[in-house]
Formats: sequence, C-alpha cells, structure tokens
Amino acid sequence: MASSRPVWAPENVDLSKPSAARMYDYYLGGSHNFSADRELARQALELVPDGPRLMRANRAFLHRVVRYLIAQGIRQFIDIGSGIPTKCNVHEAVEQALPGADTRVLYVDHDPVAVAHSRLILGDSHPGVTVLQADLRHPHDILDSVERQNLIDLSRPVAVLMVAVLHFISESERPEELIRDFHDAVVPGSYLVISHGTAENQPKRAAELAQLYTSSTDQATYRSRSRVRELFTGWDLVDPEVVWVPDWHPDGPSDLRLDPATNPWAAAVGRKP
Repeated sequence: MASSRPVWAPENVDLSKPSAARMYDYYLGGSHNFSADRELARQALELVPDGPRLMRANRAFLHRVVRYLIAQGIRQFIDIGSGIPTKCNVHEAVEQALPGADTRVLYVDHDPVAVAHSRLILGDSHPGVTVLQADLRHPHDILDSVERQNLIDLSRPVAVLMVAVLHFISESERPEELIRDFHDAVVPGSYLVISHGTAENQPKRAAELAQLYTSSTDQATYRSRSRVRELFTGWDLVDPEVVWVPDWHPDGPSDLRLDPATNPWAAAVGRKP
C-alpha cells in the first residue's frame, strides 16, 4: 500500500479503510479513490446498480440549487461534506451562473484525503475558494475557523449546503442541534440546503446499504422525508418543500428520469426568516 500512496495523501490516513467521500468520487467517475473504496463501492452497486445515475442526479440538484441561490442574491457558500472535487463543484456552478463576480466558497470535509486533494486541485488559482478540514459534528470548528473568518462574512446572507452528508450523522449525534448552530450563526435571508438518503421506497435495500457502510469510515442513517422536514425547524421551506431530488426545480424532462418508486434521495431548501 505504501508504494501506491500518492504524494498528496496524508501519511496518517489508513487507505485500506474505505471512505464515503472517496466512494462518492468513484461513483461519479473520478480517479481519486483507492482499492478499498472501489471494492466497497462495487458491493454497494450490486445492491443499487443505478447508483452512479442517482449520484449524478444529486449533483445536478446541487447545480440547480446554486443557480437558484445566485438568483436570490446569495454570493457566499459553505459546502459541508464537499468531498473530492471530481466534477460539477460549487465554485464551478457559481462561476457558470455569475462569471467574474465576487463570490466566496468554503469547502468543508472531515476526510483528510478529500481535503488534501481539494487543496492540490484548487491551488492558488481560485482566490474566492478555501478548503477547511473540519467535521459537521463540531459546527464551531467550522464557524470559528480562521478560514471561515477570512472568507465568509456572517453579517451577510450565506448558503449552508449539506448535500449528501447528513445521512452520515446518526440520531444520537443530534442533527437538529448541529443545524441549529448554523441557523443561529447566519443572518436572515440565509439559506440551508439538504439532500438526504431515505429508506422510504426500498427499506430492505437501505438497511443492507447501511450495514455495508459500517465497514467504512462513515456509517449511514437513512431518514424519511418527514424526518428531513423536521431538520428545517426555524427555516421557511422554499417551494416545492421536501421532494425527491429530480423534482426540485427541474430544468426539464431530462431531470425526471429517475423512477419515483426507487429514488432514495430527498431534497429541500430553507430560508432563514
């Protein structure tokens, strides 16, 4: 394993332990993953053969929501659980929607490999983009960080993105309290974005996936759409409220090809009043 370790991979990271961030990179067709990630991802794809298409639908939602937020005047984004910047990242979506504007993106992930590679890719060529290694489970490590203070002005509206990350937070880790810390820190007019795995349509498959992820660094907790709605306490839900990922402000029929009977991804956006 040591001979195959890339120079950007931190020495203290056990590359034999699968990571959800690197598995997500694999699903999206990225190359910044290792044999342990690929093996567990392949096992997951045996359970969910359409997994890559579902991940792409989630990324398409991310792009649509960024365009929506730009149209609402948002120029600052905190992307928590950002993963490895394989493709279709927030700063790219922002640049496409508003070329040359003064926008700020703070990427946050707890996976040191994801953070190291993100920093390598971004380099010094994106002055409005910073990467922070921190964990959603410790909100003030994010909010009080030098990186946040130097980049994101909390006296102005900000979008807090929790896309495909909260299902790695267990109920015992009090997801509402974690979200409340961000709610209390941002000003009115700020937004919260969530996409979340559910077990509503295929509970047996979801249980098998959750069991599979116990061998990774990130264990899964799938929630119902009604439970996702509860996570928006204190935020005004934007129409169409909590829906399946392709149904949130679709660009057209091509966004609606996922079978609603098997789609496991819920999504919603809330605004702080």
